[in-house]
Amino acid sequence: MSAFARARHLLSGAAALALMLWPAPASVADEPVDVELVLAVDVSLSMSADELEIQRRGYAAALTHDHVLQAIAAGAYGRIAVTYVEWAGTNSQHVIVPWTVIATRADAERVVARLSAQPPNSARRTSISGALEFGADLFAESGFQGTKRVIDISGDGPNNQGAPVDIIRDEVVKQGIVINGLPLMTRGGFTSAYDVNDLDRYYSDCVIGGPGAFMVPVNDWTQFPEAIRRKLVLELAGPASPRSGSEADRPPVVLAQAERATDCLVGEKMWRNRNWMLDSR
Repeated sequence: MSAFARARHLLSGAAALALMLWPAPASVADEPVDVELVLAVDVSLSMSADELEIQRRGYAAALTHDHVLQAIAAGAYGRIAVTYVEWAGTNSQHVIVPWTVIATRADAERVVARLSAQPPNSARRTSISGALEFGADLFAESGFQGTKRVIDISGDGPNNQGAPVDIIRDEVVKQGIVINGLPLMTRGGFTSAYDVNDLDRYYSDCVIGGPGAFMVPVNDWTQFPEAIRRKLVLELAGPASPRSGSEADRPPVVLAQAERATDCLVGEKMWRNRNWMLDSR
């Protein structure tokens, strides 16, 4: 080997060693927020077009409500990150509003504008477990670091497709994610042979979970806007907040139960035993 070749070889080795020893550039830290919130909204075929619009308008009104904005402002960082997802069957989840910071009314109004830009989706079947898995995966790509991570899931029937909902619920909770619920017991849209009488108990026993998890049942669509607003305030304000206390005092808010009596496979069993029933969910 010539002197020139030996020198080039030594330089190449030194350069490689320098690259190995040189510290890698620090990754950009995720932006801190008080809460990372996934709003997971049921759009299964059991919901009429009018009900889908009621849901959209209810969330839009809640996100711009003074009480919700005050709860956000009262946080340690004064901002939250939110994404809005519509879901139905196992493979039917659509992000309508990607992760967005809300710190001011203008931020909230931008989210509402995005939410109102296209009509709601609608699809077959009801996979709460699929929605929870999808929602949990969204936190990994949020770009935010929340003091609390919450999936806020609404629905008008039990899980009837995908993995058992209580198993997925427990897996999601183990990741440090809180699941709160909004069972819709309105019976105002398309009638369905897959309805269960005690959907609130089903949500309490099989769907919600994590520290401080709760649900707000909706028995009539006229209650929906207030239920959404109250639920957001309770999720965002924290238990020590006077605003949270005033909302929690107004029934019905139901906490997760330690003892579970509901059959968490009731939806799957109803679906298996169908005969003449149409695929309404």
